[in-house]
Amino acid sequence: MKKLIQNSILAVMAVALVIGILWARSKSHGEVCNVVDVVVLNDDSTSFVTPQGVLNDLKGQGVEVVGKRMADINASDIEEALLVSPYLEKADVVKCQNGRLLITVSQLLPVMRVFDGDQSYYVNRAGKRMAATANYHCDAPIVRGHFTRKYPETRLLPLLDYVEQDSLLRSLITMYCVQDTNNIILVPDISGHVINIGSADGFDNKFAKLKLFYKKVMPERGWNTFDTISVKWNHQIVATRRVKAVKPVIDLNSEDDEQAPDIETMTTGTAADAQKHAAEENEQAAKPEQAAKPEDKSAPKKKN
Repeated sequence: MKKLIQNSILAVMAVALVIGILWARSKSHGEVCNVVDVVVLNDDSTSFVTPQGVLNDLKGQGVEVVGKRMADINASDIEEALLVSPYLEKADVVKCQNGRLLITVSQLLPVMRVFDGDQSYYVNRAGKRMAATANYHCDAPIVRGHFTRKYPETRLLPLLDYVEQDSLLRSLITMYCVQDTNNIILVPDISGHVINIGSADGFDNKFAKLKLFYKKVMPERGWNTFDTISVKWNHQIVATRRVKAVKPVIDLNSEDDEQAPDIETMTTGTAADAQKHAAEENEQAAKPEQAAKPEDKSAPKKKN
């Protein structure tokens, strides 16, 4: 008898649970959206995305959710509509209880600002572009050049990351000018010359040569002696004198960094040396796709 009573109670509870679930589903199915909450995750002093702006973007695309049945709201479609905006990097939409829709977004985080002719835009790590406006300024590396699908802005990220992680280089480099895939020009904070690092690879060797040149040659010969310092060649620095057409060749095969250098040997080359390097440089520059327009020396420099 006792066991029969227990089984009856369990049966009643099971029926009640099923009825409750069906009632909740019925209520939820007919529930309408009555409020939309928007959260901007990386909202800080440089924020250019606001909750109201997100709602305005949705409205501009014809997406209306308030008053709509929750069952008819497609969260994925709303996320795709939000990501059309150049200002957003991520978007997540969740349907909550009591007719509440939660939208969480992250604004675009620029890793560089690109100047291409009369156009200027920011780029995030995924390559998404956002037009630069007077209403927003971000202290990002300045890059001048024209980029394509074959040679996108993201090809420079390893170079920019390398410079950013080196305190000396970070304070030295003010702008990057991409003339083509084999001629990336760095504009240093030191006036009077620019640095040609060639392609965007082999940073360790190239910047080691540059630092050695700054340490051994420039203090002796003067910081205004050369207009271009090229570290694109293996074991050599090719520097163009400001008043001579011949490119002096600096041999860096010696590993004795403490020995006083023979300045004349390090900074004087022959016309044959210059012609050889010029021919090699022209041959390499002719192979890759043109990745950028010629450098415009009137380009603004990065503000510290």
